[in-house]
Amino acid sequence: MRIRLDIAYDGTHFRGWARQPQLRTVQGTIEEAITRILGGEPRLVVAGRTDAGVHATGQVAHLDLTDAQVARLQARRGRGDGVEGGADDSARVAALAGRIGGVLGQYPDVVVRRTSIAPEGFDARFSATSRRYEYRIADTVTGYDPLERHRTTTVRAGLDVTAMDAAARSLVGLHDFAAYCKPRDEATTIRTLLEFEWRRDGAGVLIAHVKADAFCHSMVRALVGACVAVGEGRLSPADVVELRDEGVRTSEFKVLAARGLTLTEVGYPADDLLAARAAQTRNRRDAE
Repeated sequence: MRIRLDIAYDGTHFRGWARQPQLRTVQGTIEEAITRILGGEPRLVVAGRTDAGVHATGQVAHLDLTDAQVARLQARRGRGDGVEGGADDSARVAALAGRIGGVLGQYPDVVVRRTSIAPEGFDARFSATSRRYEYRIADTVTGYDPLERHRTTTVRAGLDVTAMDAAARSLVGLHDFAAYCKPRDEATTIRTLLEFEWRRDGAGVLIAHVKADAFCHSMVRALVGACVAVGEGRLSPADVVELRDEGVRTSEFKVLAARGLTLTEVGYPADDLLAARAAQTRNRRDAE
């Protein structure tokens, strides 16, 4: 049985998503909670492996249950979670999110919002067609709000949001983003940037919305850093395109802090296209 988990977390005190020995991570925390409930050694497969300090409101993962774990799930009888003795597997899987929450405690910094039986062919990572992130910046126009410090980066300058938006929109499309990625051996830096825009919210906070088919390592924070350089007047919108086309990492802008970044959405095709999408993505990764 494969189940889908919809997850949110405050990444401040996690060392990223991926399980690491002796370190507190999102994956490790959720897997340990599931072990207490269903036993075994669960291993989550995630749509986007976020770095240390990065948050999520729309993270997605999947988990394949062993026969023994399914038996423990099905053996559950009414324990105050609203699942009756004759409930089917879908109801028991749906109740699993609440059981995980019970293990994590009253005010956890990670929550499994929903658990459901995954559709045929669903793969949290390879079936995904897009990932969307939000990045929040408080500049001198906005001012500093201590209650937002864990999810908002502070820039000590007044930023030109119109110029930043123009720079962001000029980067959209299928390109090699090597200049905006931390290199990894044998990993491609070619990505399709589907959306990139900036605006100020009602409180004046600058918010970027960034959507792509996938992102390479540190890509969003580097793109944001380039736009901040434009907002400060150190680069022009044309410069960020020129830097992209040169394809070389540069010191012309900073890679901004993880605290301002949140994964807000993972996109998937219709259920009948999930398996085909997963196969297509695997084949492309193998070719790369």
